[in-house]
Amino acid sequence: MRDTGVTGVAVRLETPRGTVTARSGVGDLITGRPVPLHGYLRLGSTTKTFVATVMLQLVGERRIFLDQTVEQLLPGVVSGAGNDGRTVTVRDLLQHTSGLSDYVYDVFPDGSARTYFANRWRVYQPEDLVDLAMRRAPAFPAGTRWAYSNTNYVLAGMIIEKITGRTWEQQVHDRVLRPLGLRHTDTPGTWPFLPHPHTADYQQFTVDGPLVDTTIPYRPFDSGADGSMTGTARDLNRFFAALASGKLLKPDELAAMRTTVPVPQDSGQPEGTRDGLGLFFTPLSCGGGYLGHGGSGFGYVVRAATTTDGRRTVTVSAHSRSADSQTAARQEDALRELVDHALCRTP
Repeated sequence: MRDTGVTGVAVRLETPRGTVTARSGVGDLITGRPVPLHGYLRLGSTTKTFVATVMLQLVGERRIFLDQTVEQLLPGVVSGAGNDGRTVTVRDLLQHTSGLSDYVYDVFPDGSARTYFANRWRVYQPEDLVDLAMRRAPAFPAGTRWAYSNTNYVLAGMIIEKITGRTWEQQVHDRVLRPLGLRHTDTPGTWPFLPHPHTADYQQFTVDGPLVDTTIPYRPFDSGADGSMTGTARDLNRFFAALASGKLLKPDELAAMRTTVPVPQDSGQPEGTRDGLGLFFTPLSCGGGYLGHGGSGFGYVVRAATTTDGRRTVTVSAHSRSADSQTAARQEDALRELVDHALCRTP
């Protein structure tokens, strides 16, 4: 991965035989310091798996139901421009089959460094982000197709607070982080600074342009239930291993989470990938497949994956992203191959 142009890479693999860590590249381009082995990471959309876990715990407690509609839970919130909360279910939100527009395109419309620097400190409330998405017509009738939309998980966070009276952040801490002892995982909200140590993130906004230090996140889409959490590879591995082995959800709810729909081949996911409820299933070259979720933002990609029994778990973090589509594809291929090799090795 380093040889494809990624400035810094770190990997943590945990198996019944022990833990393997690896790193390559540099922790930042100015000092050339090494990538920290136990550094803090932005988890990006891997946050969604934590949120989906809380939602399914609430399903297990019969406080919400997967076939309940958004209109029943958040009256009047999903409406306008052809959007209808009466047709969108909790399952649709968690599985990205809602058809709802992704607000990300409204808060970062032109993909430039200028926009990143101009707006990176701006904070939106969840309701504001949903309102932006409601200005656009849905891509398809709910439940008929699949399309990834961060708006789904903004709504999921709002539902958690409506049902429990506490924020999704509080629920994640109480229901997941504290029981598993994940002391290095946090829900920092709009707080923009990572704890030390961490690797600097770099985004190339234009082909042949400079690498821009984007360690400060773009808060319009890095501060909510769809992608705001931070943590370490050790904690992330422990979470996914616990989830896959049934330590966080009852059997029925875990089975629901692992019930998948096909993901289109042009979605950017590996061929054969299917999406459950906040959890993807991806085939392995050695047979079977793995469960996991990725996260990304300006300058970083994180991928967490576990075998279906939770016995082998790997987290990979790459700390720069290229504007060149061919280079980005090579980096993504290297990341996928790394995960596949790590999980296909014999115990």
